[in-house]
Amino acid sequence: MNETFQLRGEYIALCDLLKACAVAPSGGAAKHMIAEGLVSVDGQVELRKTCKIRPGQLVSGDGFTLRVEAADA
Repeated sequence: MNETFQLRGEYIALCDLLKACAVAPSGGAAKHMIAEGLVSVDGQVELRKTCKIRPGQLVSGDGFTLRVEAADA
């Protein structure tokens, strides 16, 4: 899955992004994926569940790539 997420606001927590894009079926599942080291931000494994994801960042893992862009006002 390759998807572009339109971010309204300054940032979104990593676990919330995974849930919003249906990479994980729930917030708990998203947190588990992050804790297991299955999610990377800009090519680096990210273990902080509430890491702030901002426009221009790339979140990826096994079978998914999410590009975060600022939503048009």
